Amino acid sequence: MDREPPGEETAVDDAADRRLLLAASRAHLESIQLPKLQRLLDLARQESPFYRERLQDAPVRLRTVSDWKDLPTTEKEDLVDPDHPMGLARHHRLPLESYVRYHRTSGTMGKPMVMLDTQEDWRWWRGTWQWVLDAAAVTRHDRVLMAFSFGPFIGFWSAHDACLDRGAMVIPAGGLSTPSRLDLLLASQATVLASTPSYALHLTELALERKLPIASSQVRTILVAGEPGGSQQVVRKMLESAWNAKVIDHAGATELGPWGFGDPQGSGLQVIETEFFAEFLPWAPVVSKVSADDGGIERSDGDLAGNPFATSDALHPPSPTHELVLTPLGRFGSPLIRYRTGDLVRPVFEAPGFVRLEGGILGRRDAMWVIRGVNIYPGSVETILRSECGVSEFQVRAVRRGALDQLEIDVEPGSIPPPQIAQILHARLALRVEVREVPEGSLPRSEGKAKRFHDQRPSSPRHLHQEDR
Repeated sequence: MDREPPGEETAVDDAADRRLLLAASRAHLESIQLPKLQRLLDLARQESPFYRERLQDAPVRLRTVSDWKDLPTTEKEDLVDPDHPMGLARHHRLPLESYVRYHRTSGTMGKPMVMLDTQEDWRWWRGTWQWVLDAAAVTRHDRVLMAFSFGPFIGFWSAHDACLDRGAMVIPAGGLSTPSRLDLLLASQATVLASTPSYALHLTELALERKLPIASSQVRTILVAGEPGGSQQVVRKMLESAWNAKVIDHAGATELGPWGFGDPQGSGLQVIETEFFAEFLPWAPVVSKVSADDGGIERSDGDLAGNPFATSDALHPPSPTHELVLTPLGRFGSPLIRYRTGDLVRPVFEAPGFVRLEGGILGRRDAMWVIRGVNIYPGSVETILRSECGVSEFQVRAVRRGALDQLEIDVEPGSIPPPQIAQILHARLALRVEVREVPEGSLPRSEGKAKRFHDQRPSSPRHLHQEDR
């Protein structure tokens, strides 16, 4: 007999409401956002020690949502409290006993930061995830395998609970090896695989190596998060072709919540604007002059070389690139106002409906490397390696040889030899790159955020990853 999830009628009604809101006018969305923004402002001003002083000059009442731009922005560095014994973020407004969930940021940008949620906050997380599950067409008849080691990193914790709310079966795979997870995925006849794009590719490699018939498995949807790959066409095609399944992207952050889901065409992300107020700060272009050794060509961020935000199609020029700024509208235990995510996006407003981010997350404002005068973006390097060179796994290092910076890339064997890959990179980046082939399977795989980009130059204080969030 079919399982009857609790509250199924409400879930169906909510799904119908979400379908209507997905096509709502901009004016209707703003009418939903305004009272939530006002409540957030009141709580932050009156009860948040972190925001009380910061909001002294802010308006008391919001006439329209456009008044929100008069409030100060918040950066991740503002939230970090190096003296707190727990590493707790500064903007929590309630006593510790008011919170029931404990999570930490991944730490790829420095020391992990602790974020806590109340019961009310966590209900909001689970409810917001329902938008993502709608996009993935998850129902109570699905079996969702979570290929993730559950720990203090937020990972798929909220997805896990949101799937339970929907009545779907959840199959946890934490603590298992990759071969064991693959066996469990097939033996349980899971219909949905949830993982990072990198780990989904790793599972695919292993399945093909073991000659498993994954294209005829029960998996119909691959739900990815944590990295930009879900909105990259080359990654999508690799996964969809191998599994005969649909890839659905998702975006979120420990500081913010689950803020976006893949559009129906798989070409970008849609911001869940009923639960997040989105703003877009113009991103100023940077101009570099390439050294004579690499051709002496002057380029800017509008050029294809080294820039993931440009397009080769003259009939469809890229929309302006902006930094994404988000305000969560339902996480009142830790109010966060105008949070600068550092993510670079191309917003497209298609009335009616949620704003669409063309191409998903394109890169980060702080992830640009300068190699011998050339602006290099990790996202562009990955796109070239995957789409033009057919590379499945790689590692990129910025190193210093003598007085010169150098880009070195290790690739596992593919259809194109390293000298040809180097030629393609030189033509596209206007930079000579050293490409070396390493044995198949020798490069590290990760179920979490893949760390493929490493700045090893002496003056660099840390590694930079395309996936840093």
